[in-house]
Amino acid sequence: MLRGRGQITRVLCVAEKNDAAKGISEIMSSGRSRRREGMSKFNKIYEYEYHLFGQNVTVIMTSVSGHLLGLEFKAPFQKWHSCNPVLLFDAEVEKYCPDNMIQIKRTLEKEVRQCQALVIWTDCDREGENIGFEIIDVCKAVKPNLQLFRAKFSEITPNSIRRACETLTEPDANISDAVDVRQELDLRIGASFTRFQTLRLQKIFPESLANQLISYGSCQFPTLGFVVERFKAIQAFIPETFYKIKVLHKVEEDTVEFSWKRNRLFNHTACLVLYQICMEDPIATVTSVTSKPKSKWRPLPLDTVEMEKLVSRKLRISAKETMKIAEKLYTQGFISYPRTETNIFPATLALAPLVEQQTHSQVWGTFAQRVLDQPGGPNPRHGKNSDQAHPPIHPTKFTNTLQGNEGRVYEFIVRHFLACVSQDALGQETVVDIDIAQEKFSASGLMIIARNYLDVYPYDRWSTKVIPVYEQGSQFQPSAVEMVDGQTSPPQLLTEADLISLMEKHGIGTDATHAEHIETIKSRMYVGLTADQRFLPGELGMGLVEGYNSMGYEMSKPNLRAELEADLKQVSEGRKDKRSVLQHHIQKYKTVFIESVRKAKKLDEALSPYLGAAQEITEAEQQDMEIPLPVRKCPNCGRDMVLKKKREGNSKFLSCVGYPACKTAVWFPDTVLEVSRDNSICPTCQPHPVHMLKFKFRRGSLPPMMPLEFAGCIGGCDETLREVLDLKYLRTGGGGGGGVGRGEDPRPPAPRPPRQVPPRAPRSNPRPSLPPPVPSWALQQRLPPGGGGDTDTNSDVIVCNCGQDALLLTVRKEGPNQGRQFYKCNAGSCNFFLWADQPSQQGPPQSRGPPLPQPSTSQHPRPSLGFRHNPGGGSGQEGAAGGRGDQTMCNCNEAAVTRTVQKDGPNKGRMFHTCGKPRDQQCGFFQWADENVPPPGGLCGAFNGGGDRGKGKGRKIMGDAVANKPPAAKKPRTCGICHLPGHTRVTCPQR
Repeated sequence: MLRGRGQITRVLCVAEKNDAAKGISEIMSSGRSRRREGMSKFNKIYEYEYHLFGQNVTVIMTSVSGHLLGLEFKAPFQKWHSCNPVLLFDAEVEKYCPDNMIQIKRTLEKEVRQCQALVIWTDCDREGENIGFEIIDVCKAVKPNLQLFRAKFSEITPNSIRRACETLTEPDANISDAVDVRQELDLRIGASFTRFQTLRLQKIFPESLANQLISYGSCQFPTLGFVVERFKAIQAFIPETFYKIKVLHKVEEDTVEFSWKRNRLFNHTACLVLYQICMEDPIATVTSVTSKPKSKWRPLPLDTVEMEKLVSRKLRISAKETMKIAEKLYTQGFISYPRTETNIFPATLALAPLVEQQTHSQVWGTFAQRVLDQPGGPNPRHGKNSDQAHPPIHPTKFTNTLQGNEGRVYEFIVRHFLACVSQDALGQETVVDIDIAQEKFSASGLMIIARNYLDVYPYDRWSTKVIPVYEQGSQFQPSAVEMVDGQTSPPQLLTEADLISLMEKHGIGTDATHAEHIETIKSRMYVGLTADQRFLPGELGMGLVEGYNSMGYEMSKPNLRAELEADLKQVSEGRKDKRSVLQHHIQKYKTVFIESVRKAKKLDEALSPYLGAAQEITEAEQQDMEIPLPVRKCPNCGRDMVLKKKREGNSKFLSCVGYPACKTAVWFPDTVLEVSRDNSICPTCQPHPVHMLKFKFRRGSLPPMMPLEFAGCIGGCDETLREVLDLKYLRTGGGGGGGVGRGEDPRPPAPRPPRQVPPRAPRSNPRPSLPPPVPSWALQQRLPPGGGGDTDTNSDVIVCNCGQDALLLTVRKEGPNQGRQFYKCNAGSCNFFLWADQPSQQGPPQSRGPPLPQPSTSQHPRPSLGFRHNPGGGSGQEGAAGGRGDQTMCNCNEAAVTRTVQKDGPNKGRMFHTCGKPRDQQCGFFQWADENVPPPGGLCGAFNGGGDRGKGKGRKIMGDAVANKPPAAKKPRTCGICHLPGHTRVTCPQR
């Protein structure tokens, strides 16, 4: 990496923030840098000469503003309703440059073209390393042969910067990989759970949560869990009464309190007995007087977590603001890098010059001089932690110009530093033990000998406690011997310092992110603050934690995230592979997510006590709330196709999620009662995966040898299912009930009267009997079987749905139909009904809209696809509707019956053939009586039977015979009694 240095004449240096770039430039150029504007007005460019790589080079120093690139899902998954949230665990993600960073990116691309080397000057922590690699990616895209270097520094001081220039290293990809893993997991976990719970709870609790974002994060949720757990512990706390004995001894002006060695008893009787024994002979005997030196230890060197806690406790400044101020002080060169886990000063760091700088202060300058003068000079305590990257936080430069909270935080850091390098406070402690009736009591006094660090560190208290002089063996009469009671008290609500301690203890977040997670749960209104700045969970926060915990996965507990943080550390150290850690935790959280969705009602139940009664939702609405899982890729646009429910009824259709841009859809006929996605995947259909579908068909709609419920593939490989559903891949709009439409609205159309089909020019080339091979993704067309034959129009038998002869009755109730005859079920076991003067109305089983035709064809028979039953060994089309003499046969291979359309519309009076079985056993056969002469080829029939789609749109007739056939003549109305035209049943002479 360090080869070719002799060719380097121009170097691009990039810092993490503009203030850092400015400070580093001033040091490297000794204040002689030339400033010019970059494309971003917030990120200046500093140019100067510097002796680097053993030669004089031109340095171009600029900066970014934090992360240059962001991570986001690819476009098909970005919208909230674009997919089922569970898919976000596996959806493709990509890095992109946010709009507010474009100008910074352009500056880098422009400047790097003239440079031979790039030096990364970002902060030396995980995030800084990752930002460095984002800069590298942008620059190497423009100049692939760029030489790369990393500057390691902990403070912006002349010594530190010059040392960094002399010891340039390589960027550490392992550290950057750990951040990539965290970013991707946070995106996937946060987006999936946030979408799921927001979309659900906004509908369940519309009044409380109508417009509220209900976010989830794998760090913020355990943080919320700590607050809720403490609150519930307080709620569940039951105070207990305790009893103890207290001895007082007044000597002149001082009163000494001797505490009981038993401390306290919870049994009143036992304590009372001991008290009475003491009162029988209340003379105290001094059993021992011990005096020993006592020290109050100076504080350890300051790390990030300790700074956040102490500033929160002592200065009442939030952790978020503390870190913001510390970052600013660092970039201005006043303190060392504020994000560190180290509480041990390295032996190589010279402390005396740092202390000497503080002797200029009028407030603590005298104490700083005392530290320099003490034997051995500055002498810090040693902690146990070191991140091997940065020293403890300490001042790097004296200033007395800071105001407000910046001045207070700087003063705290200076005082803490001076205290930790000085000496412990020293004192002498005296402990006096006494005996009254064999019960032991003790008192202690303290005399401070040397305050030492306490003189500069007002945040600690240590005060003298004076007691009289006692001699061992002496006796005295106590001023009072009392039995007192009290009650145990519950723990207090958590302070911010307490919360940070718990997060650190359980491995939630890092020292750099604690403040951010705490701020998130505050901004989301999951928690609030009491008057004394303690955390109180909100109703929403309580409900969410209780709901998820009741599911069995204790997601508010720190275990899941703590394991992730431990793995991230191993990735950063190169001991674990980035991809394996990523996949392991994606699968773990995905499992939790799927279970959470399955048990989502527990979330509703947990929130109801806090947000009011949950909105009652129907089963249909419940299904609407569940974003469907993908079945297959759309053959048109490549996006997912999912099952959706039609506007009317409970039936479903398969639609592309790209609607309205893509209108590809698959409509299932009415014979399909239920359809759902199966977890199994077709091994042959492409593009992978194509999920199987579970179907449930109406009784009688399939041949007897086929089961009514089975799973099949609609990818094109399952010929049986392709025949049953009449699946087609239509490249233009229109089409019937079963099949795929593209270029049309996939939403179920509103009902409207059927229209006459306009004639089409005859096709010159009839369609071949067998379709040509098609790609595996295409849903193939099929030619429905058909046949010719004369029509039998004399069927007058009225049969109810039970298959029995219907009973003829007369309306007796007053009204417009009084005296009118009608047919109904003889046994009363079905809901069959038919007016006697409209006997031909009995028809196909479709209950909505006009009858839908089943097209026919006169082509040569083609091989059966395995489910048409032809007892005579004939072809499939003959078995379905082929001519047998002068009879039309239905799909059951039985004679079809003829009916007449009675409903108003263009087909009123038109006759058709249908299955003669009871309605719930019919095979679904349909054929117009005046169209039983098949066309020479192609698709035919005004409508394709079975689907809701047929209500709104017809399929254009393709074929010579049908296209040239004139409209059917309207058949005259006949009498309901004698069946002759010219009169009605009211005026019938046979009545």
